[in-house]
Amino acid sequence: MLIGVIADDFTGASDIANTLAKGVEPECGLNTAQFSGVPTQDAPKNVDACVVSLKIRSIPAQKAVVTALQALDWLRSQDCQQIVFKYCSTFDSTPQGNIGPVADALADALKAEGVVFCPSFPAMGRTVYMGHLFVNDTLLSESGMAQHPITPMTDSDLRRWLQRQSINRVGHVLKSQVDEGAIEVSKTLVANAEQGEIFSVVDATTEADLLTIGEAVANARLITGGSGVAMGLPRNFIKRGVAQTQSSHWAPVSGPAAILAGSCSGATLAQVKEHAQSHPTLAIDVAKVMHGKFGVSDVCDFFVREFNQGALVYSSATPDEIIKVQQQFGAEKVSAALDTLFSDTACRLVEQGYTNLVIAGGETSSAVAHAVARQLDTEAMVVGPEIDAGVPILGLGQASLVLKSGNFGELNFFAKALKMMNPQT
Repeated sequence: MLIGVIADDFTGASDIANTLAKGVEPECGLNTAQFSGVPTQDAPKNVDACVVSLKIRSIPAQKAVVTALQALDWLRSQDCQQIVFKYCSTFDSTPQGNIGPVADALADALKAEGVVFCPSFPAMGRTVYMGHLFVNDTLLSESGMAQHPITPMTDSDLRRWLQRQSINRVGHVLKSQVDEGAIEVSKTLVANAEQGEIFSVVDATTEADLLTIGEAVANARLITGGSGVAMGLPRNFIKRGVAQTQSSHWAPVSGPAAILAGSCSGATLAQVKEHAQSHPTLAIDVAKVMHGKFGVSDVCDFFVREFNQGALVYSSATPDEIIKVQQQFGAEKVSAALDTLFSDTACRLVEQGYTNLVIAGGETSSAVAHAVARQLDTEAMVVGPEIDAGVPILGLGQASLVLKSGNFGELNFFAKALKMMNPQT
């Protein structure tokens, strides 16, 4: 095994699995498999990169650390040469974690120094400059992420934000140093580590910057970042002649489809609105869910009535609506209730013969993917074609899943996903 990835949620795992499988032209990517939770069996023999999908972004930090170390133990048992800790391109975390504590534990276990932190994903408008994270031309702290209901990002300075979470000192690699090339980046990482700055936030505003960083960390034990930081990693192993030839084993699965959206991002809200213009949709009344007056049967009945019409069920709401319902019932209880509703619904739909599921929202996707993978008794998922930037189709043998992070995808994403999953529909 060449590369082992520990991802803090399922949509992020799909994103980086897609990056590793796709590679950068003219080189191809790596044979990549994605796993739901810490695997219990060895990876398939033809796989060069394994992505372990966890649900540790917003759980208590100590629990996140324990789970991440379990994933690391499995990846090391597969003789992985390089470990990547993947988190969101908006660095989703609180002042207490979980990015810092998990990275601390991984670095300690691997005895890693000069560890890169780079959530940059230029294709999605996420860039790092002067240590600050931008969403397009807006500082992260002035974007919608500042009002995120679970991980509000109120400081764009990643050095300062990470330092609040980590026991390790945090350094910086400037854009001007990245522009000088991989050797300069590598030298700066070493110099930072020598003065006690074990972690370094690295500026990156273009995909070329990410490729430079990838070359600089060719021999690194641990790398952290968004999916973009993995862009340059496959070519390191391809140049050494140790990578397998990438080939996707995904194939369309005929059968009905359903869309479940639990994201509250502005992008998903717009995508739901767009989809509703030509497809049946159902908005979930969260208060009824909390009072036990709306459940799995109600959602499945809707899909039965709108059978194979590209129907969509969503709990997406505006920030003000979310705050209101959280104040009434409690944020954790609302989140847990919706995760359970969506995951139980997905499993019921699979039982009823639904073979294509499109899921929007990081927390929702994690809950659904873990549940469906268990139901189908599938650990390794095949990485299929990319629908929009960072969003591939995942094959589970009897079914296909699309797991979309809230802010990802074009306006017509849902219709496009359905068509690509089953072209005959």
